[in-house]
Amino acid sequence: MDLKTVLYDIACAIVDHPESVSVEQEDADDQVTFVLSVADEDTGMVIGRHGKIARAIRSVMKAAGGACGKRVIVEIK
Repeated sequence: MDLKTVLYDIACAIVDHPESVSVEQEDADDQVTFVLSVADEDTGMVIGRHGKIARAIRSVMKAAGGACGKRVIVEIK
């Protein structure tokens, strides 16, 4: 399972400008850090009210990472 593609697909489904979505991946031993970047006007959509959507994205990614045996961290810029 490609975790970067999973995060990219989730973000593209949420935002109004999917062409501006980018995901950068930084690997460590058993930890993967993803930096999700979206257009300025789409930042609120990805974060959601009180951070609910951001928490949901992080939960899904942690579950997907657990299936691969990796610890996943998602940062939203």
